[in-house]
Amino acid sequence: MKAEIIMIGTELLLGQIVDTNAAYLAQQLAETGFNLYHKTTVGDNDVRITESIRNTLQRSDVVITSGGLGPTVEDKTREAVASATGRQLFLDRELLKEVADFFKKRGMELGENREEFLFNLLKQQGGKCEWIKRWE
Repeated sequence: MKAEIIMIGTELLLGQIVDTNAAYLAQQLAETGFNLYHKTTVGDNDVRITESIRNTLQRSDVVITSGGLGPTVEDKTREAVASATGRQLFLDRELLKEVADFFKKRGMELGENREEFLFNLLKQQGGKCEWIKRWE
C-alpha cells in the first residue's frame, strides 16, 4: 500500500522547530510494510492544507497528517480535511459529555480552549474517540 505523510505547521515549514515526527512516522511506516513515496510540509493555511490533502488522496492509499491540530481557534486542519474529503463537520453532544466527564474524573475542567479543540475534534470524528478508552 502507498502511504504519504502531510506535516502541518508554519513553524515546521520555516524550520523554527525540527520535524522529528516525520522521521518517526516514516520509520514506522517502513517497518510495517507501507511504501512511503511522499512527505509534504505545509504551513497553517487552509487553502494549501486542503490542496495538499486532495493531491495526496489522489495518489496514496493511506494519508497521515501530523501537526496543526491544536486547542486554538485559528487552527485550520480539521476544516481543511473536511473540505478536501467533502464531509460535513458536526458536534456529537453525547461524546462531548463523555469527554467532559473524562476530564472531570481527573479533577480538570473542560475550559474554553479545550472545548473549542474538542468541538472541532468531535466535528471531524463524528463518533467515539478511542483515546478516551485507552486512558481510562
